[in-house]
Amino acid sequence: MTDKIVKTDAEWRAQLSPEQYRISRQQGTERAFTGAYWDCHDDGIYRCIGCGTPLFDSTTKFDSGSGWPSFTAPVGPGTVEELEDRSHGMRRVEVRCARCGGHLGHVFPDGPRSSGLRYCVNSASLDLKPRGA
Repeated sequence: MTDKIVKTDAEWRAQLSPEQYRISRQQGTERAFTGAYWDCHDDGIYRCIGCGTPLFDSTTKFDSGSGWPSFTAPVGPGTVEELEDRSHGMRRVEVRCARCGGHLGHVFPDGPRSSGLRYCVNSASLDLKPRGA
């Protein structure tokens, strides 16, 4: 992992669209079945919208039926960080980009047998780059 990226609120607002800012910097969520990548089957690497760090490989993406892009694992150790989230009267595990701290979504223990995990991620937090680009 490279150095952490720290920007002011004004810098994040200037870089991101209002929706990207609301989700990645304010821990928001997009409505199910509305994001650009929930039903995307393109081959490539999903990168952080805030800093471009590779986060998820399309080969680990699966249809969870949840309406959000779902992955069995991040691309490698140390690319995402997990934090306890007790908001909305629930106990969940929030997933953030380890480099810039951008909110990605949550991870749940109900994924496929390969990992048993479902990284449920907002499309607005991601940028899909074709493999090799």
